[in-house]
Amino acid sequence: MDIEQKLKDQIADNDILIYMKGTPYEPKCGFSARTVQALVECEAKFSYVDILENNEVRSTLPSVSDWPTFPQVFVSGELIGGADIVAQMHESGELKKVLEEASN
Repeated sequence: MDIEQKLKDQIADNDILIYMKGTPYEPKCGFSARTVQALVECEAKFSYVDILENNEVRSTLPSVSDWPTFPQVFVSGELIGGADIVAQMHESGELKKVLEEASN
């Protein structure tokens, strides 16, 4: 299986998935930390992939998602965005609704 298909399968197989720098317990950049914090505050159960541990994922995902930066958050197979969009959605209350729908 090629890396592009592996990424598509990961995205499809996880209700909420974040591709980030580091782990939720030890983020390696402020944007990833802020995004994880928003997910945690919404009490979301999510999966993650540390892109720093896999250069192939880091280099291939932007072409799969058509999004150039990290973190990238996928909900129900759809990219909802990165740190700024997730933060805006969290502030407006929209993030919690989207995450709850994905978990049901």
